[in-house]
Amino acid sequence: MNLCGYYPESINEGEGLRAVVFISGCRHRCKGCFSPATWNFGYGEPFTIEKQEEIIADIAGNPLLSGLSLLGGDPFFSAAEVSAFIDRLQARTGPINIWIYTGYTYEQLIADPSSPEYGLLRRCSVVVDGRFEESLRDPSLRYCGSSNQMLIDIPASLAANEIVLWQPTYTF
Repeated sequence: MNLCGYYPESINEGEGLRAVVFISGCRHRCKGCFSPATWNFGYGEPFTIEKQEEIIADIAGNPLLSGLSLLGGDPFFSAAEVSAFIDRLQARTGPINIWIYTGYTYEQLIADPSSPEYGLLRRCSVVVDGRFEESLRDPSLRYCGSSNQMLIDIPASLAANEIVLWQPTYTF
């Protein structure tokens, strides 16, 4: 698994001040993708245990963070490795709010509860699901790029056995 970017603090990829990790590799190849270089699984640098520990220490040492956002590429193409990173992070920080972006739909991710993708989904708080659709691009949307994408509250959706949309904590 490769890391193609890390922002220690951002307000663009989820609610509040968030650390953001970009994982290389995506096979969705959405037309109009804002970062097509990240489709390549070899793009960036190896996301070694040492690099992960450096980022984990950075996150653990920042009391202002609201959580972590995972983007790419698409982190679900490296689901087992990303899950292991989250486990290491939470062993250090305790429970942490995690947003994850994907071209998969929520329905695709929950289809097989034994899959690594389902395991990764369960470790997260909010999934921004669905491929970016250039014809549905809407810059007025909060935290997503096209109107087909949904912000889904994962724990609530799994408990209700139906999609529950994320509701903002902060009002603007």
